[in-house]
Amino acid sequence: MISIGGVIGTGLFLGTASALMNGGPLGLLLGYMFIGSICYCVMITIGEMISYLPVAGGHIKLAERFVDPAFSFALGWNLWYNWTVTLPAELSAAATIINFWHPGVSNAVWITMCLVVAVGINLSGVGVYGESEFIFASIKVVTIVGLIILGIVLDLGGGPNHDRIGFRYWKDPGPFVQFHGISGMTGRFLGWSRVVTQAAFAYVGSEVVAMAAAEAKNPRRTLPKAIRRVYIRLLLFYIGGVLVIGLLVPSNNPLLNVNSNNASASPFVIAINQAGIKGLPAVINAALLTSAWSAASSDLYIASRGLYGLAASGNAPKVFLRTSRSGLPYVAVATCASFSLLSYMAVNTSSGMVFTWFSSMCATAGLTTWFGIGVIYLRFRKGFLAQGHKTLDLPYSSRLQPFAAWWVVGASLVTLFFSAWEVFLRDGWSTATFMTNYLPMMLFPVLYGIAKILTRAPLVKPSEMDFHSGIAEIEAMTHADVRPRNAVEAFWMWLM
Repeated sequence: MISIGGVIGTGLFLGTASALMNGGPLGLLLGYMFIGSICYCVMITIGEMISYLPVAGGHIKLAERFVDPAFSFALGWNLWYNWTVTLPAELSAAATIINFWHPGVSNAVWITMCLVVAVGINLSGVGVYGESEFIFASIKVVTIVGLIILGIVLDLGGGPNHDRIGFRYWKDPGPFVQFHGISGMTGRFLGWSRVVTQAAFAYVGSEVVAMAAAEAKNPRRTLPKAIRRVYIRLLLFYIGGVLVIGLLVPSNNPLLNVNSNNASASPFVIAINQAGIKGLPAVINAALLTSAWSAASSDLYIASRGLYGLAASGNAPKVFLRTSRSGLPYVAVATCASFSLLSYMAVNTSSGMVFTWFSSMCATAGLTTWFGIGVIYLRFRKGFLAQGHKTLDLPYSSRLQPFAAWWVVGASLVTLFFSAWEVFLRDGWSTATFMTNYLPMMLFPVLYGIAKILTRAPLVKPSEMDFHSGIAEIEAMTHADVRPRNAVEAFWMWLM
């Protein structure tokens, strides 16, 4: 359930508001389909490597084996940065959601409340974290499935006002938005590019399954199954969700502007309010709040374990290796939690605007991670074939390779390049937009360059790549799946 619910977050529930406003319903759908194609290729790319070598550290360790130590160093710190800046983004999203009920209360109150929940869960140990995430994930799955079904019903006129919407908003105000009033193809492209950046924030994190590969039971059998089911989640949750949003809410609805002071609801809540369903918007908003809590807790968990892993591999100070008697890396947790204080910028600025800033930074870092995964795979494949192996020897392989990996590398770079292209247009300069989109993109090459100079380690030659360390232990853990005893168990095993 955690695996299924893990792909759902505030990027879909709240971030789609600004995406619809910038790109229109068709621009929103195409943007999510574009990023969805990259995400799917990322998953089958990392799936081939991690199902063969389910090592602790996931793609960070694989980078050291198949590229060089400097690439692993840069990718590891990029991952830590990614999840560290995502934490204040989720806290800002939570404040935006709670403003639905109490618009006059300071955002500091809501941020503090949600921060206490996230830190408390992480300091309570892995058991509490796992139980709470299971509950949160269950709520998210039920919520998004229910919202998609409800959205279809409302679109067909099944709401209290019996208004059959159909594709009305695709005609007026139209399928695309002319971004900032810029006419022609340029305006539509810029609007679509903003959708793509927001969609990247929503999708980023699907690859985290690789980080837990070494802890999975029977990884060579369970991981390929998880990868094969990714497209179902992508189609159902993301593509289905944004399609429904584009049908129900016009792109010129003023409440979609999360940067304003009066935007406090997700597109789903806006649609339910328009349909005249009383009481339900508050219930849905409460469910969306649990999504922000869940995401904030997960962000802190991944960031702290990433920092601990960097210290364990010698890429961060040893102080982050300190743990409690129960094994909790409390120094790493406290350090990562301290960065969440950045979310208090929402006290003097719109919480929606702060959410936009941090989500853009997270999207940029996530796309950089995807680029790195594509590069690692291309090196992995080159070495695998050079040493006489065949792709059929892999526990999981895709016919789309190596084209899928090349698509990940190329599409990620293009998306990064155009993530905030509007700032270079006449009278379009925005320091905040430039800093939150392009500055994080510069972090990776700077880190790689510094590490390369310090380590002076050359690229690993294909003939010298290590495809054998740990294989004996991995093969010893591999066993046939237990056959289901009845239809219910068979369905559950297929779903999980």
